[in-house]
Parts: sequence; C-alpha cells; structure tokens
Amino acid sequence: MNNTAGNATAGNDTSSGNSSAISLPPSLDLPPHLSAQKYFFVCTLTVAAWDVLVLTPRTWRLMKQQGWPLLKLIYYFLRLYVPAEFTIVGVAFFDTAWSQAQCQKFFLFEPVCTAILLAITSFVHVYRIHAIYEKSRSVLYGMGSLYAVQIVVTAICCGFYRSTPLEPGQGCIAEPKHSWVGIYWLSATILYTVSFVLAVKRSHKAWSAKHVNLWKLMLRDGLNLYAAIWLVNMVNMLFWFIITPTGPEDPIRTIVTSMAAVLTASMTMRIILAVRGPLTNGGRYAGSKVTRSAGTIRSQRAAGGVGTNPVLSVQQVQPAMYTVPLGAENKTGDWAGEDGKSSVHEGEKGGGIYPIEPVNADGDGDEGVKITIDTETHSQLNEYALEK
Repeated sequence: MNNTAGNATAGNDTSSGNSSAISLPPSLDLPPHLSAQKYFFVCTLTVAAWDVLVLTPRTWRLMKQQGWPLLKLIYYFLRLYVPAEFTIVGVAFFDTAWSQAQCQKFFLFEPVCTAILLAITSFVHVYRIHAIYEKSRSVLYGMGSLYAVQIVVTAICCGFYRSTPLEPGQGCIAEPKHSWVGIYWLSATILYTVSFVLAVKRSHKAWSAKHVNLWKLMLRDGLNLYAAIWLVNMVNMLFWFIITPTGPEDPIRTIVTSMAAVLTASMTMRIILAVRGPLTNGGRYAGSKVTRSAGTIRSQRAAGGVGTNPVLSVQQVQPAMYTVPLGAENKTGDWAGEDGKSSVHEGEKGGGIYPIEPVNADGDGDEGVKITIDTETHSQLNEYALEK
C-alpha cells in the first residue's frame, strides 16, 4: 500500500512537472483569432516587400520620364509611404516588449495613417476616371462627392478606435469600439465600387464600337486592377459587418484591414503605371489613338467615346516663296521658285523679272515683289476633324 501511494505521489509530481514545462508565455500562447491575425499580417508585409521589389524597374523608368505631373508625384509618395507605415505597425504588432501603456499612446497610428493612405489612393481613382471620361463634369461631381464623404467619415471614425486589451507581449492592435465604425472602410469601398463600374462601362463602350479580344481589353484598360481593389475591400467588409468577435479581446474585425490597405495602394500604383502616354491631367484613355504623318498630328478618340469636346487636327503650314514679275503678263511662262528647281522663260516677250525703282535714294531696295502663299498639308481626313 505504501509503495503504491508513493508511486502515485511520484506520478502526480511528474505530471505537475510536465504541465509546468509546457506552459507558454503570453506572447506565444495566443487565442486562435489573434494567432491567425499575426500570420495574416506576415503575409501583408511579404506582399508589401514583394511589391517594392517587382515594381523597381518600372519605378526607375518612370523616374526618367520628363516632368513631374501630379500622378507621378503621388506614385513616388505611395512608393515610400506604404512600406514605412506598415513597417512601423509591424514593429508594434510583433515586439513582445511593448506594454499596454505604450500601446495606449500608439494605437491611433494605424487608423490615422491608413485614412491618409485611402484618401490618396481614392483621389487617384477620381482623377483617373474623370480623365478617361474626357473631363466629364457629371463624373467629377459624382465621384468628387463620394470622395468628400470618405474624407469626412474616415476622419470622424478615427476617434472611435481603442487599443485591443491583450496580454503583455501579445502586441499592440487598434480595434473599433463599435461595429458601426466599419463605415470607415465602407465609405472607401463604395467609391472603389463606383470606380470599377465606371471603368468597365467605359471599356464596354469602346468594345461595342470596335470589338477586340476581351482579355487584351481587360489588360489594356486595367480592369483587373480595379477588380482586385474592389474584391479585397469587399472581403474586408465581410469581416467588419458579418463575422462576430468572441469578446473585446478578439481583433477579428481588423484581420483584413492591413492587407486591404496594402493591396489597394499596390493596385492603384499599377493603375498609374498603366496609363499610356503622358500623365498630365490624369492621362488619356488607353483606347484613344494618336497618329502622326507628314507634319500632321491628329488625336482621335475611339468610336463611341464620351464627351462633347471637339478634337481638332493640328496642321503645319509650309510657306512657299515666289517671285511675281511686274509688267505684261506672260501666260505661257512658269513661276520661278526661289529654290531654283523651276525657271522663268527669260528673253520671251513679256517674260522675265522686271525690277522696280529702289525705295531709298542710295539704291537700296528690293528688286521685285515677293508674295507668300500658304499651303496646308492635308492628311488622312478633313482639315479639321470634329469627333465625338
């Protein structure tokens, strides 16, 4: 009996020792949703780093282009801003030395910086859609109103975030105090939805006028980029309004926000890089054509284009210099050009160049009358092409 009791006591001691040996610190003993969020944030940082690496050659080529239009400035700002923001957020998220007292002073960093990021990317969408619709005022007023609402809503919602009550060493995460704070992302998602719809509508109108391969049309007009932005923001809406957290310490609502911000910025930068021609005033629609021939530069909108502004062809005028004789008219003589390629039948009756009296007393003056005849170079269409 004593031996049995002793063995049982020893077994209990061993079990207690094993249980204490496998206990983890709070930084490793994470709830399922928090653990998933940390893994997902690693994916976000990987996408941000990969984006910087992949776009480096195109970033350099854009740098060599002349001028600094607004879209080019925005591109380079995003190129530096996105990695900087999420590197700082990642340090606060993974650093086990961060205390909750430090987090109380820092947690607003991500929602405020992300609101600035969304404001910049949304401006690119408004600017670009307005440009491909030939500066349509209805498009400007509609998307401009959505943009203004987004700025106001995101600014107000930043005041309704709080620090997620996590254990020491589990990081610093900002989360909303109420579910309605999700309108922070809803306002941006609505704008990106309208942007995607208008981009598709513009491409469909060009395709209806001239059928092209749909895959090429999608890549040419960047519809895949608009669709990616819309999709990631809609998935973010799913987590904000449908999935319910298990408690105040569960940050499941914000699990996709960082990825949504990074992909929105990444695809927006690619929209800028996809603009054909100069970036001035938002660039032109990729379906429009520019033809050059023999001193003529003509800008043509694709059939079915939007807008009422006429496009006029620019004709270069080539002057021709001729010398006209004074005196009797020689109906059979040729005109003599100054280039010497044609001649006047001198010596014939009524032919030749007849001098006039010098203008000045010292003998200076022109020995004939020169007139300039303007000739216009006509190209493929009429002199002025009015297109709609």
